[in-house]
Amino acid sequence: MTSLFPFFELMEIDMFGISPLGWVHTLGSLPAIPLALYMFARHGRIVPRSGPGAVYFVSMLIGGVTVFLVAHQPVSYGIAVVTILLLLAGYGVGRVPGLGRAGRYLETIFLSLTAFLLMVPTVSETLRRVPDGHPLVTDLKSPLLLGAQAGLLVLLVIGVAAQILFLRRQGKAAVS
Repeated sequence: MTSLFPFFELMEIDMFGISPLGWVHTLGSLPAIPLALYMFARHGRIVPRSGPGAVYFVSMLIGGVTVFLVAHQPVSYGIAVVTILLLLAGYGVGRVPGLGRAGRYLETIFLSLTAFLLMVPTVSETLRRVPDGHPLVTDLKSPLLLGAQAGLLVLLVIGVAAQILFLRRQGKAAVS
């Protein structure tokens, strides 16, 4: 299947076969990766009400919306919709009155899922495009690609479990 906007596919830049809109998508969403890593390392989670959290939101929104202009696979549209919904839920759930600590847990889980949904296509596209002209992966069933995706899933499960334990400890420390 081709993208929703075939006109833009005609305008390809030689490097990695990415169109100008593809570069807008890539460069627009790229800041979310180091920002997520920074917040995970510094705070143990993505912190929506912070400077890096605000830039993460904008970057993820740019990436999620522009997928509809550049995607070639139907699954990409589904991932984009889910990512945008999780992003909005993650940034909104903390403002819902009456949720208490559950809001913080949901916020953490939703935003961790957005980082995961950013990394799955990022790793896949990188392995399928780099090095330019001779990519590491040419088949979607490649052991390298499947292993990388499985590694991301394991990292998500371990990471979310660690975040929940950390939030639980913070809650118990606040009560003591």
